[in-house]
Amino acid sequence: MKLKVCGMNQNPLEVAQLQPDYLGFIFWEPSARFFEGNMPNVPKSIKKIGVFVDAPLEEVLEKVAQYQLDAVQLHGKESVAYCDALRHAELVSASHKDETPKQVRGDGIEIIKVFSIKDNFDFSILKEYEAVCDYFLFDTKGKLPGGNGYTFDWSVLENYPSTKPFFLSGGIGLESVEKLKEFRNSPASTYCYAIDVNSRFETQPGLKNIASLKAFQEALNDHLQLKTDNE
Repeated sequence: MKLKVCGMNQNPLEVAQLQPDYLGFIFWEPSARFFEGNMPNVPKSIKKIGVFVDAPLEEVLEKVAQYQLDAVQLHGKESVAYCDALRHAELVSASHKDETPKQVRGDGIEIIKVFSIKDNFDFSILKEYEAVCDYFLFDTKGKLPGGNGYTFDWSVLENYPSTKPFFLSGGIGLESVEKLKEFRNSPASTYCYAIDVNSRFETQPGLKNIASLKAFQEALNDHLQLKTDNE
């Protein structure tokens, strides 16, 4: 199971030293974790995700090219048509500053579509998104699009009708390890591809507690190794 740490802002290079699979950078200006400035030089093994909320397509493509993003996370009410347009868009990109820019197909960028859950969820709306997204992400429905620090009832995912891999998000912290172990052994986790963490590992918005993140990562890795050994 992969690990994504979102809300990168004040200490991304410290987080990168833990070698998570994904780092999330929020490009929604009202967020307390809004990212701007220079992209840190993180290892290529870590995928950089740009998080957007109902942003114009041109803005998303601009950020993808500017920051060499590997994936885009759509946290608003983006339509199927929007996701399809993003997948088939062409953007100007270059791996290094001294290279000649070239046109790159948008289908080289992973698309993660977010859906927020409270007490229940109508999974039928996912069907039309399956062809235009690489992953789904399930978060807790709150006042803000993400970073609310609350967990939804994961048992809802026992009714998940798709085979599309998904990210599990929403209020996951160090205290969630035992609950995650239970979830990992339940049918609801069958297509769970990654765990997404954010606000529960902060001392202030955008500043991650490295010791807590490391303890969480080690606890998850220990469990997954034990599970593999027993299978």
